Amino acid sequence: MKNNIRGGNAPIACQLEVDKNYAWCSCGHSTDQPFCNGNHKKAGGSPPIIFCVEETKEAYLCTCKQTNNPPYCDGSHNN
Repeated sequence: MKNNIRGGNAPIACQLEVDKNYAWCSCGHSTDQPFCNGNHKKAGGSPPIIFCVEETKEAYLCTCKQTNNPPYCDGSHNN
């Protein structure tokens, strides 16, 4: 099993640009939440999820890593 942790307790609002690739931290070890900074390699965590958006928008990205809709917050941090 991967050594995943909570990266935070609330989502982070992010301005996402169309056609730009993002690496969402899926393990919680990044100090650059909600994005990956490579700490999963030394911490034994899960690799990032790479994603892009079809239109420029603001989105709330999960930091608790419990979402059922990664990388987007679905309110799981409240459970």
